[in-house]
Amino acid sequence: MTRVFSGIKPTGHLTLGNYLGAVRRWAEVDQHRTDALFCVVDLHALTVDHDPARVRRLTRQAATLLLASGLDPELCTVFVQSHVDEHARLSYLLECVATDGEMRRMIQYKEKAARERERGGSVRLSLLTYPVLMAADILAYGTDEVPVGDDQTQHVELTRDLAVRFNQRYGHTFVVPRATRPRVGARVMNLQDPTSKMGKTDDVGPGIVYLLDEPDVVRKKVMRAVTDSGRDVVYDPDKRPGLANLLEILAACESGNPEDLSGVYESYGALKKDTAEAVVELLRPVQARHKELCAEPAYVEGVLRLGAEKARGMARPRVDEAYRAIGLLAG
Repeated sequence: MTRVFSGIKPTGHLTLGNYLGAVRRWAEVDQHRTDALFCVVDLHALTVDHDPARVRRLTRQAATLLLASGLDPELCTVFVQSHVDEHARLSYLLECVATDGEMRRMIQYKEKAARERERGGSVRLSLLTYPVLMAADILAYGTDEVPVGDDQTQHVELTRDLAVRFNQRYGHTFVVPRATRPRVGARVMNLQDPTSKMGKTDDVGPGIVYLLDEPDVVRKKVMRAVTDSGRDVVYDPDKRPGLANLLEILAACESGNPEDLSGVYESYGALKKDTAEAVVELLRPVQARHKELCAEPAYVEGVLRLGAEKARGMARPRVDEAYRAIGLLAG
């Protein structure tokens, strides 16, 4: 079977963007058609200033929400990154293959480093090297496909480059993966700033719908979404990004097409109302299952423990092979 790996970072509460852009596809498609691994990549959360207790809390919450969203441990492997040592082991080897120039060309590093310089600060070294850790996450499992949003495509391309380079220098060791993207909902935008992604790093914000938001909170956020000048409802992401974002969210909720939906509505208000209700109904079963799982912490812990054991068994032989190939003496 095709092997899929994807991860989610516990740097904030999971959002509608995370669900529509990734998690729902994992549950509805990937775990059924592939040998799939889904990971809470907690090591990546350490690349910025953080509260240790909050990282642990968000890691558990993210894992619980993945299960609540429909990931079935009988069909896929769900685990926490730091529970499998092979991620860190392989990351260092790949740092010995990557170049400084490659790391500094990564868009997210350039943007975050520039913002910190403007404030008179600096970023952690791990922010520069974390794309290599992401590559290790993927390559350790012989991954064929990596379902990602547009903003992560560059990192998958780096992973491919590192795999090819390692194979050429030290012998064939890694599968060269490819990025895959969902048709609709790959990049849900902030409701108050439709030119920016709906990110989860910020804990508050009227433009961000969180998976655990109460229904009335969801309705309020969607009804207050920024739209554009004009009254006609048309799908034009370049000229009408606010409107396009609402149409894409509604289309993703209902497995429809945003262009087709644009012809259905005569007013922004009607579109917002239907979008709000569609989101509320989409999140209702996820929230109900999350509540049940929170009452069963031992079950969640067991899933993560068994998932880590299974992941370790898959990753260790390949990482051990990489250690031998690069020239390290077997222990």
